[in-house]
Amino acid sequence: MEGTQENDDDVAVKPNQTIYINNLNERIKKEELRKALYAAFSQFGTVLDVVALKTLRMRGQAFVVFRDVGSATNAMRAMQNFPMFDKPMRIQFSKTQSDIIAKLNGTFVEREKRPAEKRKAEEAPESKKPKKQETTKRATPSALSAQPAPLQPKQLPPNKILFVENLPEQTTELMLSMLFQQFTGFKEVRMVPGKPGVAFVEFENDMEAGAAMTGLQHFKITPTNLMVISYAKK
Repeated sequence: MEGTQENDDDVAVKPNQTIYINNLNERIKKEELRKALYAAFSQFGTVLDVVALKTLRMRGQAFVVFRDVGSATNAMRAMQNFPMFDKPMRIQFSKTQSDIIAKLNGTFVEREKRPAEKRKAEEAPESKKPKKQETTKRATPSALSAQPAPLQPKQLPPNKILFVENLPEQTTELMLSMLFQQFTGFKEVRMVPGKPGVAFVEFENDMEAGAAMTGLQHFKITPTNLMVISYAKK
């Protein structure tokens, strides 16, 4: 998926799995933007890819690829004009199909490499060139059974403050705020200094905190990290 997409309201674009977002804050680093977009849009369905490039043409723009059209549609409706990094997002369906969706439905055609890309590929050291044959190790039943069971929430009395754990180390207050502020009564997120992977989220009362806990329990903030939410100790 390359290039930009002109924001032309007069052109009807057929609903598809990929949404195009512009009016994003151009000062945000690419990786931070990708993580924030993933966290914000994963609540609507499985996100297959987030494309956010910092080239001159793609600055302030991104594509979010969902597994199905319904998820993309719901995300576009719910997040239209939502403030991301203090700027309202402008969202529409993408006019071009993403590579990952094309590969899934069997219509992918590899683009011809540009001359500069061909030279880089030819000049790349042997160690960096893709190997023709690679053996994939499969997990044995004994290895699978040895994997730790997912964390379970602690059984504590209701509280307006939630304790969130099993977060990836790169999680930020903004990423968590994007997830929890969709629930009524949200007040703030507090990360724990020196303890990556955990945070506290405060609501107006314990009922509102409980609703958020139920809604986001075991939410996949990344494909390998399921959030575990408990009431904080009083």
